Amino acid sequence: MSTTAFEQMLASVRPSERQLAWQEMEFYGFIHFGINTMTDREWGEGHEDPALFDPSDLDADQWVAAIKSAGMTGVVLTCKHHDGFALWPSDVTDHSVALSPWRGGKGDVVAEVADAARRHGLKFGVYLSPWDRTEASYGSGTGYDDFYVAQLTELLTRYGPVFSVWLDGANGEGPNGRRQVYDWERYYAVVRELQPDAVINVCGPDVRWCGNEAGETRPDEWSVVPRALQDAERTASRSQQADDGSFARLVRSDDRDLGSRAALAGHEDDLVWYPAEVNTSIRPGWFHHPAEDGHVRSVDELFTIYLRSVGGNSCFLLNIPPAADGRLREADVDTLKGLGQRIADFRSRRIEADATVTSGTPGDVATAWPGKARTSWRPDDTDARPTVTLAFAGARPVEAVVLGEDITQGQRIEHVVVRGGRNGDWTTLAEANAVGYQRILTFPPAEVDTVVVEIIQSRDTPVVSRVAAIGTSL
Repeated sequence: MSTTAFEQMLASVRPSERQLAWQEMEFYGFIHFGINTMTDREWGEGHEDPALFDPSDLDADQWVAAIKSAGMTGVVLTCKHHDGFALWPSDVTDHSVALSPWRGGKGDVVAEVADAARRHGLKFGVYLSPWDRTEASYGSGTGYDDFYVAQLTELLTRYGPVFSVWLDGANGEGPNGRRQVYDWERYYAVVRELQPDAVINVCGPDVRWCGNEAGETRPDEWSVVPRALQDAERTASRSQQADDGSFARLVRSDDRDLGSRAALAGHEDDLVWYPAEVNTSIRPGWFHHPAEDGHVRSVDELFTIYLRSVGGNSCFLLNIPPAADGRLREADVDTLKGLGQRIADFRSRRIEADATVTSGTPGDVATAWPGKARTSWRPDDTDARPTVTLAFAGARPVEAVVLGEDITQGQRIEHVVVRGGRNGDWTTLAEANAVGYQRILTFPPAEVDTVVVEIIQSRDTPVVSRVAAIGTSL
């Protein structure tokens, strides 16, 4: 396989250690909870009376246990939303739980969730809205940046390790309202200093927003993209600008290809590793609304999003909002448990197989999933069509194939074809372009005794970390 300088350059873009650790988390939860929960709003107006915040039965362990039951590995809490009400006793504002009647004014939701996450073995992350509709200094420039950095510092120094700092670009007061030009670079520097292992998501340099809140995914998701996509103001301009419920299901089609060779033409000297996150809510809204108790997404729908996101070189962030009493509703809890069972069942159906390759040695790529390969497969540089063959003990009904690259060596595969064989008769089961960390290809069940994965095109020699065939459920 001859390699051009352009291909070598594309393959040389690699993730950081924090991006690698984040990618391996695959699936984690979002919790939207706060004053909006009490007022039945999505976006608060600011200056709401802290006395409104008084959940009668707040149970962070219930939240985290339900999230863990779905197979998630972490939880991100909305520590402060656009209304400015802080879920911890902040030293720089009175607009917080400290002035509420909850826990006698001595409560700290952030501490309770962070502690619950640790007890259940999940990682903890924070969301801190850059927009604050209560803080008087908002729109003043440096004065507000000082305030925001002070709150960010509190969150990053009081609650233990943080895996994610989730920043959106909300700045929604409109053309006649206050507008703050956020000092993003200053915010990033604070995160890097205080939590160097944390990724900064969405309006940040580590993890890219997929571009919608509906759970939709691109046909091919690339992690190597033009540096311009890291521009926080660009992301902010495409994020929600008004309290409009229709935005949560809006899907654009104007940026479907971010990382093919054609898309990267002209950006050869300015590329970055900037992987995607798919985010959506289990309900129509991000905060809990009693009127939506009958509109919880089904296990089938969420599992489909899981396959497309976690199986599409992205991570999946699913929001689950507690109700005003401080507990998740039974419908949400049951759905999360059902989703976890569906994921566990899917993972349990890997078919044992003997693996052979056209060159090199297969390592443990055929037995690594679910999990992490100890030794990846790198074919010889002269192998024109690198191929992995999985041979079963007998014919089996197969409905999916899981592929993965060793992304410590970049994202290299550009086209792959999966074929199934039985008694020497072959049919194409699936094909794809981008693979990346993980690609799950599903197809109508086929009875086969052999699965062949052929890499048709790549950027430099591919390095494969997992190949697994998934049988049908009984």
